[in-house]
Amino acid sequence: MNNLSRSSLVKGIGSRLSSRTFLATGSVVGVGSRGVMRNSIMQQRNYTAETGKKKSGSGLLGFLAIAGVGAAAGYYYTHPQAIKTSKAPVTEKKKDIDYQQIYNEIADMLEDDPDYDDGSYGPVLVRLAWHASGTYDVDTKTGGSNGATMRFLPESKHGANNGLQIARDLLEKIHKKHPELSYGDLWTLAGVCGVQELGGPTIPWRPGRQDDPVMTKSSIPDGRLPDATKKSDHIRDVFYRMGFNDQEIVALVGCHALGRCHLDRSGFDGPWNESPTMFTNEYFKAITTRKWIKKELPSGNWQWVDKNNTDVMMLPAEIYMYNDKDFRKYFELYAKDEKKFFEDFAAAFKKLLELGVPFKGDEKVYHFKRTTE
Repeated sequence: MNNLSRSSLVKGIGSRLSSRTFLATGSVVGVGSRGVMRNSIMQQRNYTAETGKKKSGSGLLGFLAIAGVGAAAGYYYTHPQAIKTSKAPVTEKKKDIDYQQIYNEIADMLEDDPDYDDGSYGPVLVRLAWHASGTYDVDTKTGGSNGATMRFLPESKHGANNGLQIARDLLEKIHKKHPELSYGDLWTLAGVCGVQELGGPTIPWRPGRQDDPVMTKSSIPDGRLPDATKKSDHIRDVFYRMGFNDQEIVALVGCHALGRCHLDRSGFDGPWNESPTMFTNEYFKAITTRKWIKKELPSGNWQWVDKNNTDVMMLPAEIYMYNDKDFRKYFELYAKDEKKFFEDFAAAFKKLLELGVPFKGDEKVYHFKRTTE
């Protein structure tokens, strides 16, 4: 499986990542058949590390992506979503929003294009939610998902956000149907959908994000997301700025069970395991049990690859983290206990999505029903 091509790996969306960034109820008619189809596709796309062959067994997924360099998202500044949000707020009574219906509509689109990346939009939606939220600074109270500022320059052209116009464009279809929904709520809800539909834990979610009509003077500076080439002290600096501790940091990194890096975007290449469309603790099993060797890349970067399957990789920052004794204990814990990982990830991801959001305190907390149930 050392020379396994991208197309022979598990189908699963690539979390488009930057060499400068570490890294994230109810139902509608037709849910049952839709869920059966998605479960079938997930099973067909599961692979074993030993053979590289598809197997019919079930499996699970994501996370924080390490985004690509150079943003193709520039055109987005003239996109209709930026224009629409510049309208003055209306005073008429807001339309009631059926969030479960919107969740279901997002889930319906995850496999619209089987040829897109690894066959699912799930991971890129998780990455969008993470990158929109992970800019928060607890000291200055700036950044985060409130405002949905990635719609504007300069944030949408940050190298970390390269490729995320794909996710934003996909969700624009939903926003046109539900213009009463803020982009901040839509993007984070889509991230929850991506995690849950690919087999991950239930993520409690609540609405309340308000879109900025224009980018404010205090625009989000580039560089707030982690650098994939740096050591564990840098990772702590970035996550401590958001208010996370070591355990929460490692739990969030486990989202790298999803997706892949792309050489032409990030300077890194490949998935973190053989089943990149399934949310499981396989990322932790891989990093703690496999033999990792350095591989030089055409981009000038280097990364770690599995000695027995060089298509599977780890970023430099991740191995630095694993070799940090205070981080390592959590890697080993989650490799042994998937239930504990799911519990901790759900709590940390909810916290991430809510950073800086001005909740009033009376918002309903949603626990979305999966379409695969």
